[in-house]
Amino acid sequence: MKTETNNKIRQFDQVLEIIKKHKYQKTRLITILQEVQEVYRYLPQEVLTYVATALDMPVAEVYGVATFYAHFTLEAKGKYVIKVCDGTACHVKGSSKLLDTLRSALKLSSEKHTTDDMLFTIEAVSCLGACGLAPVMVINEQVYGEVNTARCDEILNQIIEKETEIASVS
Repeated sequence: MKTETNNKIRQFDQVLEIIKKHKYQKTRLITILQEVQEVYRYLPQEVLTYVATALDMPVAEVYGVATFYAHFTLEAKGKYVIKVCDGTACHVKGSSKLLDTLRSALKLSSEKHTTDDMLFTIEAVSCLGACGLAPVMVINEQVYGEVNTARCDEILNQIIEKETEIASVS
């Protein structure tokens, strides 16, 4: 519990530094929100409220910016965000099977996107712009093309194995 509290304090200290670095300028709101999201991996409501107060802006305006741009998220996401393309080319080549495989392996559903341990988030997206590699999935910034269910399982198991090793060392 103490480690979790220290992490929250450290994260909030980073928010203070981000706002200070941008000299409390309202015109830097989008950049500030991008940097804050890098710290938390999402935009917590209480942090949005603080940013609004620090920049002397209405909370509704900051919230409006955070909800307008697709890049921002108000939901906590896992360490690994898995985006599965469900555009036409990927759908035709079986992307729905990839989603089913991932959801089954991670005990998720179309309503529940993030694992309880905050390790994985699954998102079905309209297009990843790599139709020639269909079906495609992206994990954080790594693109995986021509993925079938067996390869999907293999990729997922590699990540789980890596995380298990990290946890055993800690």
